[in-house]
Amino acid sequence: MNATVPPLTPAQFRGLFPALDHAPHFASCSQGALSDHLAHTMQRMTASLIEAQAPWGAWVGKVEEYRTLSGRMLDVDSEHVAVLSCASEAAFQVVSSLDWSGERNRLVTSDLEFPSVGNVWRAQQGAIDVINVPGIEASLHAENWIPLIDERTKLVSIPLVSYINGTRPEIEQVIAHAHSVGALVFVDAYQGAGVLPFSAAKLNCDFLVTGNLKYLLGLPGIAMLYVRDCVNVERPAGLTGWFGRVNPFAFDAAGVDYPENARRFEMGTHPIPSAYAGVAGLETVAKIDLAETWSHIEGLRDQLAAELVAQGHTLDFPLDSAHRGPEVAIVMQDPDALAGRLAEYRIGTSPRGERLRLSFHAYSNQQDVDTLVHALAELNVAVA
Repeated sequence: MNATVPPLTPAQFRGLFPALDHAPHFASCSQGALSDHLAHTMQRMTASLIEAQAPWGAWVGKVEEYRTLSGRMLDVDSEHVAVLSCASEAAFQVVSSLDWSGERNRLVTSDLEFPSVGNVWRAQQGAIDVINVPGIEASLHAENWIPLIDERTKLVSIPLVSYINGTRPEIEQVIAHAHSVGALVFVDAYQGAGVLPFSAAKLNCDFLVTGNLKYLLGLPGIAMLYVRDCVNVERPAGLTGWFGRVNPFAFDAAGVDYPENARRFEMGTHPIPSAYAGVAGLETVAKIDLAETWSHIEGLRDQLAAELVAQGHTLDFPLDSAHRGPEVAIVMQDPDALAGRLAEYRIGTSPRGERLRLSFHAYSNQQDVDTLVHALAELNVAVA
């Protein structure tokens, strides 16, 4: 948020997304709503190619702008932010930069992990001992992580918010315990960044990844990786390229040096169109104060949950509000079918497995909730 400009209220923020009044958007956990700023940015980006056919200076500048805004959003020095293309890429760069050859070779993850990250942990060949905290509900509680994290643990991987149902594990307690036994912590913040107020610095994690296609209101193809200690890296990451060099524009194919900042985790040419979209998304999110808008989201979320229960739906929604994130999830046999029927009302939702995920952003409002509840009643959906 710009300190000289007052943050937008949720109602003012919604005005940046004119399509929402005709198409309620409960799918921000999958893809954020389209803002006018994003649409115009992409139009200007492609139009600029007419004036400058190979604008490398502008492209590199846009990536650095993305890095700067990412650092500001995460509340960290932007020199500790690597610009990558997706969370899987970030996870691989992290796991491959650690030495797993000694007795400290355990990686602790959980059933809350998104496959994009969990698949990377398990696909590594060699001596990594992957330990899983079982149970979607059980994984919310630090007491089920702590016995599995000890002096044999190299890395703990925990999401800020679960993609499954939008719930929030007791991340601060897990991080504190992991550090007490010398383990590092990787946080997947993809389902929280842009909607849930948090600070990567205050979380005190060692690595954190997020990207812009969901609550950060950009497009797929770009992600940010925060690295707390960029100097004492155990070994070079498994992938590299010319933008992982101290001076990429030295064009030295034989010289493989590494900068003492997060750029050492980067690879080849950055996803330039996604960088433009990412900057637009970060600029849009910066117009609000997430700490102020969070209470707005909590109110709508809890109201929708109560309405759905009254209609007879079964929810995956924590009783303890401390574990609630920006979503309400309906548990049912065929969420894809219901998502399709709601799409006929131009209501966007996100089905996953046995759940229909209904997510909120600062742009959500009472009209959206009323429209959804009315549509569900009209459809007379059979409850689970």
